Amino acid sequence: MTDTQSAADVGPDGLPPLKSVAWLHVRDGRLLSVRTRGNDTFYLPGGKYESGETAAEALSRELAEEVGVRVPASELTEAFTVDDVAHGRAGRRLRMTCFTGGPATVDPVPGREIAEVAWHNAEDFDVCAPAFRQVVRRLTEAGGLR
Repeated sequence: MTDTQSAADVGPDGLPPLKSVAWLHVRDGRLLSVRTRGNDTFYLPGGKYESGETAAEALSRELAEEVGVRVPASELTEAFTVDDVAHGRAGRRLRMTCFTGGPATVDPVPGREIAEVAWHNAEDFDVCAPAFRQVVRRLTEAGGLR
């Protein structure tokens, strides 16, 4: 732990949580999701920050790379943050900042690291990463997913 980190910023493994961003795009009661190549689990479109990026800038870049959707950072609105276990990271924590915004209709296409684009509803928990499940529960409770 560094001098600038508090105990709350460090997980049980002694490491700070991974920071990521995700896009909440709902169409017809279903949430846009992606599956990376070589993986059987679905995630929300988004990813990790690059050096010097704000959360909205990171998401804008990731959306273009992952699903071919161009959303300027200025059109993204922070919705909420999810803290959970990072999928496939041996207990490492994840802090995922979720955003809404951008075009109402999109035709996402898999980018180079994406094997599949799908739309999930409230019943699709078993194919999604832990943080994604938390988002699905939250959106379902708010009436956004069916």
